[in-house]
Amino acid sequence: MKKILLLMLMVVYAFSIQRSFLEPHEAFQVKLEEQQDKIVASIKLGKDIYLYDEQLKVFITKPEKKEITSKLQMPKPEPYDEFIVHFNEISIDIPFSLLKEELKADSYEVQLLFQGCSKAGLCYAPMSETISVNLASNLDASKIIETKKDVTINETIANENISESDSIVNTLKDKSAILVLATFFGFGLLLSLTPCVFPMIPILSSIIVKAGDNEKLTASKGFFLSLVYVLAMALAYTIAGVIAGLFGANLQVALQNPYVLVSFAFIFVVLAFSMFGYFKLELPQSLQTKLNKTTEGKEKQGVFGVAVMGFLSALVVGPCVAPPLAGALVYIGQTGDAILGGAALFVMSLGMGVPLLLIGLGAGKFMPKPGGWMEQVTKVFGIVMLAIAVWMLDRVLDPTLIMYLWALLFLGAGLFIKTFEHVLVKLLATVLLIYGTATFIGAISGATNVLKPLEKFTSSKVVATSSSDVKFVKVKNLEELDQAIKASSKPVMLDFWAEWCVSCKELDNITFQDEEVKKVLERFTILKADVTKNTDEDKALMKKFQVFGPPALIFFDENNQEMKAAKIIGYKNPQEFLEVINKNFK
Repeated sequence: MKKILLLMLMVVYAFSIQRSFLEPHEAFQVKLEEQQDKIVASIKLGKDIYLYDEQLKVFITKPEKKEITSKLQMPKPEPYDEFIVHFNEISIDIPFSLLKEELKADSYEVQLLFQGCSKAGLCYAPMSETISVNLASNLDASKIIETKKDVTINETIANENISESDSIVNTLKDKSAILVLATFFGFGLLLSLTPCVFPMIPILSSIIVKAGDNEKLTASKGFFLSLVYVLAMALAYTIAGVIAGLFGANLQVALQNPYVLVSFAFIFVVLAFSMFGYFKLELPQSLQTKLNKTTEGKEKQGVFGVAVMGFLSALVVGPCVAPPLAGALVYIGQTGDAILGGAALFVMSLGMGVPLLLIGLGAGKFMPKPGGWMEQVTKVFGIVMLAIAVWMLDRVLDPTLIMYLWALLFLGAGLFIKTFEHVLVKLLATVLLIYGTATFIGAISGATNVLKPLEKFTSSKVVATSSSDVKFVKVKNLEELDQAIKASSKPVMLDFWAEWCVSCKELDNITFQDEEVKKVLERFTILKADVTKNTDEDKALMKKFQVFGPPALIFFDENNQEMKAAKIIGYKNPQEFLEVINKNFK
């Protein structure tokens, strides 16, 4: 196990040093100079570096903020890789007369904003350069005014409440390594309260129950099994995240491929039938013999199986793109620093695993002595494994078919649990049978939400609200997106969505169904980018907005400018969503 971990760490380290990128001050040599009757802003670009034309902007920031980009003679851009960019060196003249026309004052502060990338695949954070000029004084016309440079995230954007993920990028860049790791551990604790971790709880619980089948399970052993599971889970998240950050891959799409999901759903079905007692899963006899030659043979078998289960569970069951994860991936992609970025992801995963560690510690401490009861509990966990399989298939199969599967599962679970003698358990069995019947009827009626199986029969309410459902306009590529944004007379919301994205469905079924949210969204033109298939066009869309996986919501104002501060990564409940909108759109 140590050799495997060492090998994986060496691979991650190799990725981190494989690429050498220019430092920001080498990639962008910026100078703002005051001349006789103008300010000259120049940017000399390093080798294989380019600037995005749409990100090249000039502002007057004092005495008040005002964009003057459209009033200037901007350098001519050129197309590159589906983008409009600038190469080599650019120069922009900013006449004093224009400053006087826009704002009446004696002194001004002018700011140049820009963002660029390397052809090698690294995209730098937005940057700014600022110059102050006093037109009422008699300063030397050739003197270069002292500038204020921010090579990470420009200060103006920071003061205007940048998005959560960008704020986390700042944390990685500006803070000490110890503070970064502590912060990401806290992020992990918060993420442990989200649906990302919930599916792992029954998997780990079933492992602990099996471990206590033939012997007394102590608190220390329960905690040890949980620790092995969590470390393997953290390692999986870290490796997947580093690779995604370095190579710009869609973190989720590779893990949520229909073939992968169906394969792992089948594995959980096999595990369920094993727990039902139809057969026993164990290592081949020859391998068992070799392992058992050591005194730790049986222990190694168990530890290896737990580690494999933790690794695979993290990859397939719960990959969530939340702001901390997105921030770490953006940081890795921009800097190539896989060491700090990977360490942050690893520590975040440990924070996510804290509830799992507590479960292991508690189960080992409070689990009764082995006996016949454990056979029944093991079968209950078999039902849970089937539920996880259906939950995974929900991302790739037709919603109506999923409703039938849930109905069969509820009915089967109710019939099985009804054999128990305890009154409360029999009551639970009755509830499952009733709910299973309702779900089956709902499936026949065409319902697709297992939480509202009879929604088709609550006709008065459904008819009243269905007409006000959020209407999306689909865009397939950057060209369609640009056309849709320019054609809109209202602010625009772009929703990155995929069929296999659980959090996307939470946004659709919870947040976007809230009546207050619907009213607010009437003020927007709402676009949807379906990135389920991860085509080249999908990748180009996600690359443009530094999206590593859905859900992600990108906002534009009435002037077609992206509102970076309003960017949403991951699920937001109605209240949180409205807070973002009210904060950025008055």
